Amino acid sequence: MKIPAVLLTAPASGSGKTLITCGILKALVNRGLKIASFKCGPDYIDPMFHGRVIGTKSRNLDTFFTDAPVTRYLFTKNTADCQAAVVEGVMGYYDGLGGIKTEGSTYEAACVLGLPTVLLVNCKGASLSIVALIKGFLEYRQDSRIKAVILNRVSPMIYGSLKPLIEQELGIKVLGYVPEVKECILESRHLGLVLPGEIDALKEKLDRLAQVLEASVDLDGLLEVAEQREDLTETSPAIPVLPGADGLKIAVAKDGAFCFTYLDNLELLEKMGARLVYFSPIEDRSLPEGISGLLLSGGYPELHARALSENRSMLASVRRAVTKGLPCIAECGGFLYLHRELEGADGHFYPMAGVLDAKAFRTDRLSRFGYVTLEANKDQLLGEAGTAIRGHEFHYWDSGRCGDGFHARKPVGKREWDCVQSSPTLYAGFPHLFYYSNVQVPFRFLEKCKEYQRSC
Repeated sequence: MKIPAVLLTAPASGSGKTLITCGILKALVNRGLKIASFKCGPDYIDPMFHGRVIGTKSRNLDTFFTDAPVTRYLFTKNTADCQAAVVEGVMGYYDGLGGIKTEGSTYEAACVLGLPTVLLVNCKGASLSIVALIKGFLEYRQDSRIKAVILNRVSPMIYGSLKPLIEQELGIKVLGYVPEVKECILESRHLGLVLPGEIDALKEKLDRLAQVLEASVDLDGLLEVAEQREDLTETSPAIPVLPGADGLKIAVAKDGAFCFTYLDNLELLEKMGARLVYFSPIEDRSLPEGISGLLLSGGYPELHARALSENRSMLASVRRAVTKGLPCIAECGGFLYLHRELEGADGHFYPMAGVLDAKAFRTDRLSRFGYVTLEANKDQLLGEAGTAIRGHEFHYWDSGRCGDGFHARKPVGKREWDCVQSSPTLYAGFPHLFYYSNVQVPFRFLEKCKEYQRSC
């Protein structure tokens, strides 16, 4: 069944998109609606925030990672049990690959999914010029898909003057405004570094914001815009299932240090036949018993370096299992954890698992940031030489041994490099992988896990 769905976007980052999206989601949840939320792009943090603090089912949508049919499939799969969906865009509406293409942009996602779009416009320091800005976004592409606007950081008086001007001159609906609400500002750390004790306070803050938006934004009108979603044909991708996979247990690290995991990746492994068991490298003393594979995801090991290092029994358990051939995918933070030493956020170096004989250290800037296509340089855990999968990198830490198991290429420009420590049983590197970009890669991982299970 086609459910109402709307995409919220803005002319640029810093326009208040995330704050307003969170407030609208909270207001709709407070109305008793079961909402699916999505974030365009590779960012783990906003969906994690939506799920933990607002309580929505939240996922990523990324047209660089997946083609149109798979993107539609993931959207449909994740909205099947919901009453409406809200998608938050990334960067500026038309900003895509390399900042110079619409491929990979929020606009492309709107086109692929047939979504009506609401433009959130930051009016701070402008008035009539806002009309010109909106006109440019409406006309930059013949089918902009922009159906309405919401004005942010504007006073009720200025809003009362701008609304009729925009509607009369541009023929587009203005759904309301968001005043300056300083007590509802979300610090950037809140989106990724929410401590358990802060969640109730953040829920209170978002409840206040939701009340403001109920009064100043036409949420019923927003849902009417969402009803304009197109009814597009959706086909399911062919997902291989591992024969005889019953009891194939894969351990997945999950705690404050390891929390950057695409839920669609995990659900895909389950569809293929795996049984996922979760553990904490901070709290637990050893890996779960009877496992045939290990996933060490990204996260914040540098913030928990002391606690991870002091859990010597877990470090020994991981080192023993991985060096003896337990198939392991370790991405970014998980990669750091496998090093001999890790520089913590406090500047001290701490002993880690020691699977890789190298130090991981802090740098003063993002390294090799952004989307990559990876191609295997040799036969290894995730496939034969030439196997390709898409992912992204986002890290301030670096390694003395980044590896050469894969070759990474940026989608725009000429930048490329070797990366990833790999072997027949190991993938350990900075790139985060999106499994649906090549479903044969996670299937190959599970095949290797099955081989390990038989050998035990």
